[in-house]
Amino acid sequence: MLIKKMICYFVVLLFVSLCFFFCAGAVEISAQSAVVLDARTNEIIYQKDAFEKRSMASTTKIMTAFLAIESGRLCDTVNITSEMTRAEGTSLGLHAGDKITLCDLVYGMMLESGNDAANAVALHLSGSFSSFAELMNERARQIGMKSTNFVTPSGLDDEEHYSTAYDMALLASYCVKNSVFRSVCSAKKYTARLLEPQTKLYFSNHNRLLSSLDGVFGVKTGFTKKSGRCLVSAMEKDGAVLVAVTLNAPNDWSDHKKLYDYALSKLNSVTVTPQYPATLHTIGGVKNSVKINASCSEFGIALYGKNGLTQKAYLPRFVYAPVVKGDLLGKIDFFCGESLVKTVELLAGESVTEVQETYVPKLSLKERIINKLKSLFE
Repeated sequence: MLIKKMICYFVVLLFVSLCFFFCAGAVEISAQSAVVLDARTNEIIYQKDAFEKRSMASTTKIMTAFLAIESGRLCDTVNITSEMTRAEGTSLGLHAGDKITLCDLVYGMMLESGNDAANAVALHLSGSFSSFAELMNERARQIGMKSTNFVTPSGLDDEEHYSTAYDMALLASYCVKNSVFRSVCSAKKYTARLLEPQTKLYFSNHNRLLSSLDGVFGVKTGFTKKSGRCLVSAMEKDGAVLVAVTLNAPNDWSDHKKLYDYALSKLNSVTVTPQYPATLHTIGGVKNSVKINASCSEFGIALYGKNGLTQKAYLPRFVYAPVVKGDLLGKIDFFCGESLVKTVELLAGESVTEVQETYVPKLSLKERIINKLKSLFE
């Protein structure tokens, strides 16, 4: 009996040990902190010390660029001052007296990681670095970044400048929903133009994943001696949008490939069939209803976790004739969590013509009497 108990105990212990080994070793990465989020729901798919406060280097520029885009002032001409050009580290080589658009500065920040560009954005929008830091921190609180404090617009080291892998993933998840931001961070190359002196600047994106990993469309690299190599990236595949963050990662390119392989293995591909009424009531038509067709009969999407797919249909109670086949009648929005992931149009499946009323002229009393008498003698 004792031997059986010992064997059972050994089997259970072995099983638990193996589970722990495979779970812990599911992703072997170099990063000190890492996380992968489903950007549609902000669910954590993988994390390693994701809530540990660390410096995040030039990934800071994600917030700086987003605030510039959100300001609606990308067409502004920025007059470069000596204070803007006093920047350590990577630079676009701007000089006092140069003139450049805010839009080109944003590209310079995100692709070449120009610290002078980040300084120029901050001072142009807020007048001082401290005022811009307040703006950054206020936006961070609104996004839900609870363990972040911004001091510099560029990400240069400061004891009070820090974030977490999770907070930076929240920021990227929020920003990539903006089409302008996404267009900027996904650009591999960009040509900027100095307005004064008139010359061109050529930018190349430092993010190698844009060319080496299918589906990746951003976001930002970073490095300082204190922070080590930092990388925030985003991928879209099979309808899923994933955000990965690594902080202090000597092998960040490899880490992100491993993280995405792991995350994609946890997604479940499902086929969705839109649900909608067969017909819609018509008024003033030769038929009382019109058939409804969807712009697509089904579509595939990758889902993760407990937040499934929900749909919301938008259709009027009725439609006036005439209706032409293919007319837009309504739509169905599909949501993963709170994120809109797909819209299916609802179209008229047939044409319904308008009822043509026959005109009957009104008769005078005299005409009606004459017609009545005629009918009596016929």
